[in-house]
Amino acid sequence: FGEKVYKVTLNGGMSCPNRDGKLGSRGCIFCSAGGSGDFAADAELSVTEQIDSQIALLSAKRPIHKYIAYFQAYSNTYADIKILREKYETVLSLKNVVGLSIATRADILDKETLEYLGELNKKTFLWVELGLQSSNDKTAQLINRGHDFRTFMKAAEQLRERNIRVCVHIINGLPGETYDDMIKTVKDISVLNINAVKIHMLYILKDTPLFKLYEKEKFSVMKREDYIQTVADQIELLPEEVIVERVTGDGKADDL
Repeated sequence: FGEKVYKVTLNGGMSCPNRDGKLGSRGCIFCSAGGSGDFAADAELSVTEQIDSQIALLSAKRPIHKYIAYFQAYSNTYADIKILREKYETVLSLKNVVGLSIATRADILDKETLEYLGELNKKTFLWVELGLQSSNDKTAQLINRGHDFRTFMKAAEQLRERNIRVCVHIINGLPGETYDDMIKTVKDISVLNINAVKIHMLYILKDTPLFKLYEKEKFSVMKREDYIQTVADQIELLPEEVIVERVTGDGKADDL
């Protein structure tokens, strides 16, 4: 882009099949009430107003002229295609928005949505961010993910067939996972022709099923040194062209 570009985090007002009763009602056990979009703009605002508010905050800190609209909260392909078009194309019509990043689930990318994303990819700088967390299906069941690794692989393949950039989210330190499990997840995604990865540490938020599980079973959380070593080993296994977008993450401090 010729200059620094910032993501503005948005809330598209969508839900998740793991919350609205289609798959379940409690979501993944680690997920916050904000659908892992706790730093996104206010969902009560229109997407245009959200971008304006985010830009105002960022511009107060540093001079920025270009932005990527990041639909972060909940599952951002979980709506009728007309709603998706309205939200995505509204933000792309803004002159200072140069790209679009969409966070979603692997199990809600039907043919119509995939075709539309393929259209978008020809018009703008598009990323689709897919939550995986772990390639271990036993872990996926424990964390109430709602789909298996085979479903994830199919979605990633369908996106890449359309030359859509894919960023995979994984979590280290999930209950019951060993070092070998975490390494295997990276080995498994490394053969999928993905473009980027976000590596998160498991953090426990108040009022989540994970918090209740921790109170009940007191499973061990990773020590800092172990986390650093695991991430370093994972990065060594990734193909050199895969972008590492982050190596850790946090929730809101008051909720940790």
